[in-house]
Amino acid sequence: MDRMNWTEIEFILQGLSEYPRVEKLLFVICLMMYLVILLGNSTLIILTLLDSRLHMPMYFFLGNLSFLDIWYTSTFIPSMLIHFLSQKKTISFTRCVVQMSVSYTMGSAECVLLTVMAYDRYVAICNPLRYSIIISKALCIQMAALSWGLGFLNSLTETILAIRLPFCGKNVINHFICEILAFVCEILAFVKVACTDISLNEITIMLGNVLFLFSPLLLICISYVFILSTVLRINSAEGRKKAFSTCSAHLTVVTMFYGTILLMYMKPKSKDSAFNKLIALFYGVVTPMLNPIIYSLRNTEVHGAMRKLMTRHWFWRKG
Repeated sequence: MDRMNWTEIEFILQGLSEYPRVEKLLFVICLMMYLVILLGNSTLIILTLLDSRLHMPMYFFLGNLSFLDIWYTSTFIPSMLIHFLSQKKTISFTRCVVQMSVSYTMGSAECVLLTVMAYDRYVAICNPLRYSIIISKALCIQMAALSWGLGFLNSLTETILAIRLPFCGKNVINHFICEILAFVCEILAFVKVACTDISLNEITIMLGNVLFLFSPLLLICISYVFILSTVLRINSAEGRKKAFSTCSAHLTVVTMFYGTILLMYMKPKSKDSAFNKLIALFYGVVTPMLNPIIYSLRNTEVHGAMRKLMTRHWFWRKG
């Protein structure tokens, strides 16, 4: 299809159109989860900015992670909620491209950022005396910028290769959202509706998965091998507990993030596309919702900052 006609192209997001009652239930559940995502991640960002005790590299990266989760979910949840309640589940070509490029940028950047956070914990535990020298403020900014930059470049590459494709016939995307890679729910959900050979897109997306999913996971595992080795050499049980508690929240988030992805990749192929879509929805919504909860529950410094903020608010209202 000629590029001049891009504005006329519309895609139909099939979602769970065959189960209208389920879609209404999902609307309520996803709306509540989205509100929790906005509240939880916004609170963490505010705490890391306002509380001087949280002006540390770990919380700087945590603030970036929260910001990524807000933007990632905001690219698709609002429109998905509208489609849950509407009969016409269409999306324009332009909105589709913007949605998939932004969400792909955030998803790729989060993979790199989790690796950066693992490196931060590695230095903190394995080389604590030089931690403030190695993990300087300048390096923190550079590593965060690297995460965003690599995520943008990966998304830009995949998006350019996707928008060059011609689309014709019935442009039905068998998913809730318009995304290049809906993981295993509908692999290559967007490019599969193109009426041409998509082998180049398949190769680049698989390479992107290796670079931004499995390579970061390998680096995270290597970091935690060294961390575990260092922790086990600590003589006192209290010292081991204190050392490992500093990275338990990050380890929980990584396990949940990659565990869901590996589950989708390794599970047997199912003909039940509805089940596959729900798994992908779980990955896209539940993980960003749980991240701030995990860091809040497992971090005493965040608890202290939260109490301090609530106390200030209480005195302000009394005043």
